[in-house]
Amino acid sequence: MKFLYRSFSKLLSRWNFYFIRSLLYDPKDRILLKENLDFVRHKILELCSAEIDKNKVSGDVAELGVYKGDFAKEINEVFPNKTFFLFDTFSGFDKKEMEKDQQQFGTNYQCFSDTTIELVRKRMKYPDLCVFKKGYFPDTTNDMDNKFCFVSIDVDLYDPIINGLNFFYPRLEKNGYIFVHDFNNKEFKGARTAVIEYCLQNNIGYVPIPDVSGSVIITK
Repeated sequence: MKFLYRSFSKLLSRWNFYFIRSLLYDPKDRILLKENLDFVRHKILELCSAEIDKNKVSGDVAELGVYKGDFAKEINEVFPNKTFFLFDTFSGFDKKEMEKDQQQFGTNYQCFSDTTIELVRKRMKYPDLCVFKKGYFPDTTNDMDNKFCFVSIDVDLYDPIINGLNFFYPRLEKNGYIFVHDFNNKEFKGARTAVIEYCLQNNIGYVPIPDVSGSVIITK
């Protein structure tokens, strides 16, 4: 069986497809094609949610930068007992923030406006747990004093990542996690700069992970 697995894997690798296997001791062990799913990111989310549950970490969960809800639906599924705050303009990047990253980091414009709250809500396994916060961040946090056990920040640009870390990290519970997307993505160099600057200023460690877009994990 191992011989067939390795042989088939080598054959697929010639066309840049790979079989990715999870941890052998994990009862949720899965084998997936890399191109079908950002497996590393999703599996680490699953493992972190298990640690949060095991350690009985209090607080809500959140995502800053939702777009069509690809990662949000995974968050909602692995936290079936947590209120889930979803922050997004649901109309794409703020023009001034985009122009700033274009000037400083050479970031190319991408359109993320083809989404709606209802489209995302329909993808959620537990939609009743979802609280949508539409608008410019951090203005959409003015009525909030929540604590968080898990946060995903996926906003690509320098300013919104700094704003996200400034808001969420002080409110992150002990043994909680923040995932920041695109840390090692050369298309969004502002993301890496924002994380490093924030962590250096606040004496915080971080761990890069080898997912499709090079995320980084910050914990407390």
